[in-house]
Amino acid sequence: MTIEKVQTGAAPRAIGPYSQGVTTEGWLFVSGQIGLDPESGALVGGGFTAEVRQAFQNLAAIVTAGGATLDQVVRVTVYLTDLERFSEMNAIYEEYLGGCRPARSTVGVASLPRGAVFEIDAIVRCA
Repeated sequence: MTIEKVQTGAAPRAIGPYSQGVTTEGWLFVSGQIGLDPESGALVGGGFTAEVRQAFQNLAAIVTAGGATLDQVVRVTVYLTDLERFSEMNAIYEEYLGGCRPARSTVGVASLPRGAVFEIDAIVRCA
């Protein structure tokens, strides 16, 4: 089995010892993305909505770098520090992934890296 790293400057660098994504045997596994600006490496300003949108943009950049599209996403996990924002997140989620409707889990968490309020990871079928 061959595993290839996926790396793009259009998404933030990994903030730990992991890859933005990896591909193997027609699958792309995208590491969790938060609302970091790819250029500055800092959380975007503008609150919840801006962070969620930036996380989706980061996810999309890695999916594209891995040779796929968001329509090929088959599974995601989303993490929220405030489950009261579930419907707000869902509205943005639908803009990005509503057409393909992948399987999903939503997890309420106490905190996320860098003080983020939202994180998303994905599994994508590339072949």
